[in-house]
Amino acid sequence: MAGSAQKQMTGKILWSGLMAVAFTINMAVAELGASRTVLKQNSPVLHRQKRKWEWNTLSVQEELLRKYLPQKIGKLKNDNFNANTKFIIEGEGANDIFIVNDQGDIFVSKTLDRETKSQYHLTAHILDVLTNSSVEADSKFIVDVLDINDHSPVFQEPLNGSIPERSAAGSTVLIVTATDADDPTSPNARIEYALLNGTDLFSIDEEGVITTKLNNLDREKQSVYYINVKAKDMKDHTAGNTNTTTVIITVTDINDNRATFRKSKYSFDVREDEKPGFKVGTLEVDDLDEVDHKEPIFTIEDMSIKSLFDILPNHHKDGNLNLKQRLNYEEKKSYNFGVMISEDIKVVPDNQGKSLLTKAEVEIRVIDVDEPPEFTKQQYNFSILEGKISNPFIGTVTATDPDKEKHRIRYSIEDPNCPVKVNSGTGQLTLQKELDRELQDVYECQVTAQEDQPNGLKSYATVKLSVLDVNDNKPELSAQDVYVCENDKAGTVIGHINATDKDKHVARFRFSLAKKSENFSLYDNNNNTASIVVKKGEFSTEDPVEILEIEITDGGIPPLKSFSPLYIGVCTCLEGRQREYCKPAYSHAGVSVSALIAILLCILTILVIVILIVMRRRYQKDALVTLGKSSGEIHEQLVTYDEEGGGEMDTNGYDVSILSSACHDGTLLPRPGPAPTLYAVVKKPSACKGDMAMMIEVKKDEADHDRDGIPYDTLHIYGYEGTESLAGSLSSLDTSSSGSNLDYDFLNDWGPRFRTLAQLYGVDGSDSDGLY
Repeated sequence: MAGSAQKQMTGKILWSGLMAVAFTINMAVAELGASRTVLKQNSPVLHRQKRKWEWNTLSVQEELLRKYLPQKIGKLKNDNFNANTKFIIEGEGANDIFIVNDQGDIFVSKTLDRETKSQYHLTAHILDVLTNSSVEADSKFIVDVLDINDHSPVFQEPLNGSIPERSAAGSTVLIVTATDADDPTSPNARIEYALLNGTDLFSIDEEGVITTKLNNLDREKQSVYYINVKAKDMKDHTAGNTNTTTVIITVTDINDNRATFRKSKYSFDVREDEKPGFKVGTLEVDDLDEVDHKEPIFTIEDMSIKSLFDILPNHHKDGNLNLKQRLNYEEKKSYNFGVMISEDIKVVPDNQGKSLLTKAEVEIRVIDVDEPPEFTKQQYNFSILEGKISNPFIGTVTATDPDKEKHRIRYSIEDPNCPVKVNSGTGQLTLQKELDRELQDVYECQVTAQEDQPNGLKSYATVKLSVLDVNDNKPELSAQDVYVCENDKAGTVIGHINATDKDKHVARFRFSLAKKSENFSLYDNNNNTASIVVKKGEFSTEDPVEILEIEITDGGIPPLKSFSPLYIGVCTCLEGRQREYCKPAYSHAGVSVSALIAILLCILTILVIVILIVMRRRYQKDALVTLGKSSGEIHEQLVTYDEEGGGEMDTNGYDVSILSSACHDGTLLPRPGPAPTLYAVVKKPSACKGDMAMMIEVKKDEADHDRDGIPYDTLHIYGYEGTESLAGSLSSLDTSSSGSNLDYDFLNDWGPRFRTLAQLYGVDGSDSDGLY
């Protein structure tokens, strides 16, 4: 091995020597033109003398061994060189890598690497030894570093390739690239490639392109190949540096195998309440191809089954059997059908002619369950006109029990805000209240259908009620800023108006003036707008604000009208009708007739109420005064009762026997003895109990029917004279009543509270007309 290495090193040295000779460039000696100027005494003439630098082309071989250093690589020459001169150099590596002696010999003292630096630029000087000054202009020269084959090829990543299976011969797999750091202009960097294995299937050319030799690559047999590639420099030479690498070649898949069922029969159970889209089961499929290149096609042979089931490939390309319609155990308990599998393959399949299961039998068993009622629709759509209810019937919802028991169905709507009511037995829908489209135009309510049995199953449907528009809203004035300038002339358009309507109709609005105006006119523009135009010019801000009564008719069926005031104020304007000052539109604005009538009615009502209150208080006061003045005459006929409750002690402290004495002896003469006092305690006979009881019953009836009556637990004081009283008639009251010039019949119109007073002061009233 040592001998071989020594021979190889000797070959490299010989080759480097040849290369050094081959790459030596003869450089012409530069004539610098610089001359030494000699100034002679007593001579005005300036003499110039040409001098020359001379040296051989300088070059040095890279990677020189340290034992051969320093090594002479050249010599500097100059015509002015003598014993009194010396050479020096400057520049890249001067006096370090490159050294020059006094005679101009140049030596390299270190090992150089051409791949690091291939040239060095230096400058040569010749100096006078005594004066250390230049005797000649300096000269630049270059030292070339000569290349040797000291680098091997290096492969560039990536080194992975792929090729579809069954690709034609000569198909490119990938391109291998290697580089060499040696001089690219020399054979040291010229590379050639070779395959070390796999040459029966692949080949590589001089550019590193790997191609297929055959067309029978089969991924199912071998999907990956590891190929060793060698790169060698010194192309076309036996010697040279080499390097190897491994290339990974992947054979990609194509659809070249037919799919086959894994089993010949598949069985599944399905509940009858499963909804459409339910996955019944999976039909497993075998296929040697990769998932991305499996393209199975499933076909159900029985056309009637296709409406109930379908088969779609899943992400594994197996067949998912899905439900398209709900099954009914009561109608059919099982289904049996065949399924075919196929593929659209562009090449002859690898498994062509082999025993394949391309057909399978499928059995579906339906499982019976207790199902909830089924509505004929999931959403019922109805419409009804807004406004008054002329016909409350809307429509009918229907649900049935799919089970064989066929339970009766009960309907209900649980939403209290739903305007629709459902008949629990028939499912008829009726409207409960009047609807207004402008408030809400669509209602959605949930109707529940439940089996009429304990814990009966429920189902739900939606009722959508659309409220149709009726022209029941008057148009409303929508005016822009309308004003008139003092200097506006006749024919000036001072503003535009339009209208809005809450109803839903597309017909246009029509505008007109309800009352003619002397100053303004209105023009309908026939585009849902109108213009206000001046009829007469010359206005003043002192003029009252004019109010135009705008009549607007909408385009509904039937059409509706509205009347709206439009206030037009007077403004002081600049050019272009730019307002400077405007009189407020409401300063002199009048009040509408309807508003004025409403105000007057309110004032009149308040006055009547005040008068009635004053009169009532007045007559109450007069009655109290009268009673006070005549208390001496009737004190024996006045009895006070406490009505807070029956059976109290103070109630027994009063007796009305004196007032009822006529019932016992039939005379009006007073009994002998002392006169009874107002609150005399006497024994009450039972014969005239009915008069007092009748009076109390009448009072109770009045209190029950008088909304303005005082509360039942309030103290009441009644003046009861009774029949055939010892005191005789109340002459003072009769005299007052009969002798008065006033007519008190109006007291009968004041209600139950004034009924007694009306009887006392009325024209026909007397003691015998009533009991109180």
